[in-house]
Amino acid sequence: MTQNLSSAKPFSLTVRVYYEDTDAGGVVYYANYLKFLERARTEWLRAAGFEQPELLRDHNVIFVVRSVAIEYLQPARFNDALNVTVRMENLGSCTIDVFQTVERDLRLVEARVRIVCVDNQAGFKPVRIPAFIRQQLESASST
Repeated sequence: MTQNLSSAKPFSLTVRVYYEDTDAGGVVYYANYLKFLERARTEWLRAAGFEQPELLRDHNVIFVVRSVAIEYLQPARFNDALNVTVRMENLGSCTIDVFQTVERDLRLVEARVRIVCVDNQAGFKPVRIPAFIRQQLESASST
């Protein structure tokens, strides 16, 4: 069962670029964008009412990244304030597909990320997203 949510409202987080995020050329090192995207997804889940350590402790589930397709369009530089967005596109039985952007005054990065719900006690095997999580994510995406 997959639900298309491509018109869902995006979540947004501001991230500051620190010197440690940049490379010898003075721009954000490409792998550090993955960290920015991860922070935004974590805050997106938190805003929907979920703390990942609690999901693990109370329900033995955790969300892990299955795949990332990323396009680097423009560089970010030291001290830039970046807007990192998360928009849920599809909610499957075990997966969540999100579209993410990193923007300044223009779009710098676009990424499509597939997240999988896995059982911590069963060797990280994919499991159905618990109903209460599905309902809350659907609700949070429509408001």
